[in-house]
Amino acid sequence: MAQLNFNLPTGSIRVELTPETAKDIQSALDRLMQSLKIVATQATSATRPTPQRSFEYTHNDSVFLEIFCNPNLYPSPFAAKVLLTVRDAQLRLTVETELNQMIEDVNQFLDA
Repeated sequence: MAQLNFNLPTGSIRVELTPETAKDIQSALDRLMQSLKIVATQATSATRPTPQRSFEYTHNDSVFLEIFCNPNLYPSPFAAKVLLTVRDAQLRLTVETELNQMIEDVNQFLDA
């Protein structure tokens, strides 16, 4: 297990995760990015956009981790934010953070 550092707008939080879990998060964030790209592409077309399903990733091991995003709210993937919840027996933290920062944090963890 290693510690993945999520950089937040007003600080950071470290979560102990396996590299396999980080790869799962990376894949899930890639799927979210694809949904956001669909929304952005449809917004520039003359047809009515097809609503995309809300994104939710949940991991429950020694620490509960949840990532949530409604891709229909953002005009581009670069403007998107996610709601991150980290919880254990003594602590619950829920914070909104930028999707691009989260992707960068996960990629840095996997590169190390």
